[in-house]
Amino acid sequence: MMTSLLRVLFLSLVSSAALAAEPALDYRIQLETIHHGYDGQTCWVHARAGTIPGRTPSVVLTMQKLLLTGSDVFFALNEMRTDDLGKTWSGPTEHAATLGRREEPDGVTAAICDFTPKWHAKTGKLLGTGHTVRYRDGKVIPNVDRQTAYSVYNADTHTWSPWATMAMPDTAKFQSAGAGCTQRLDLPNGDILLPIYFKNKEQKQDRVTVLRCSFDGTTLRYVEQGNDLVVPIERGLAEPSLTRFHDRYFLTLRNDRAGYVCTSTDGLHFTEPQVWRWDDGTELGNYNTQQHWVTHSDGLFLVYTRTGANNDHVFRHRAPLFIGQVDPEKLCVLRSTERVLVPERGARLGNFGVTNVNENETWVTVTEWMQTWGPNYIMRPDNPYGSDNSVYAARILWNTPNRDWDKQ
Repeated sequence: MMTSLLRVLFLSLVSSAALAAEPALDYRIQLETIHHGYDGQTCWVHARAGTIPGRTPSVVLTMQKLLLTGSDVFFALNEMRTDDLGKTWSGPTEHAATLGRREEPDGVTAAICDFTPKWHAKTGKLLGTGHTVRYRDGKVIPNVDRQTAYSVYNADTHTWSPWATMAMPDTAKFQSAGAGCTQRLDLPNGDILLPIYFKNKEQKQDRVTVLRCSFDGTTLRYVEQGNDLVVPIERGLAEPSLTRFHDRYFLTLRNDRAGYVCTSTDGLHFTEPQVWRWDDGTELGNYNTQQHWVTHSDGLFLVYTRTGANNDHVFRHRAPLFIGQVDPEKLCVLRSTERVLVPERGARLGNFGVTNVNENETWVTVTEWMQTWGPNYIMRPDNPYGSDNSVYAARILWNTPNRDWDKQ
């Protein structure tokens, strides 16, 4: 009996010592500029990357030109690529034939925008999702049909399939619906949980829902949707991003006045959205700007912009880009954990993406968007802040392996 008790005590002490020896989750940030240069006429926007796994992963980043004299006037998607973990980058390479503008009847021009590439493990394909935008006379057409758009990357030829749109079951309800600037989540069976925002012709405010979709390596198909999420403030909810952490699903949402968060047990049906707050109960200060998740097996993080950072000169306070750890039970950001991912240089950094490169690294990619407050709206190439439409990769280098890096 004494021998058994001693054995149990010994094993308990060994286990406790092993747990104590495990370092607390931490990381360092390695900020790299992968492209820069600015002519005052157009600028690169929507830099988001997807990772093709391998012994040395390939990271494929897409971005597109914006006409500075317009509002959300986008051109063809371009690609940059690194096959050596950022030591060298190729591109930008324009894909006008497959990811460019298309002429439609009645003087309408359609484009794909707000694009996010992400690896789909079940099919072994890099699938990018976004949505459509339509122009007439060089301006966005209001209250026009919008669809979720997608394209598939060929890793051998470094080409993209012609962008296509996903068919929806209720064209009236989803008259304006898209997955622009969202983070999706792929399930082990290959199904895709794709958050979108939408409204019909009569509605003034966007709603959010999560779709379950199928993907066979070529075609993205609607299967079902979860509940509709509504915040009846100004333009409603937009640009939702989804993640899973410890068997719960978390959705972060953009609204004109504040960022919102909600949770789910099945990834489709979510709780009532609540305003993002610090752990002391005060509001986070994010507004009218997307937020995205960085998810490690040992910790959940939010990437965001906010007020109160000596940044009143930045359009909608969209810089610097911050990261903070989330309390998944209280649904708040721990103020003491906040760090600057990308510093501000006068230009906004609010349109960005996240990709897990491997178990040791997660990258946040973003461009300096060179439009600002009126009356001039366009930042000069010789602006006093030094911004020059740089494209950044903020490499988050984990001190402990992310066991779920390929499950997000």
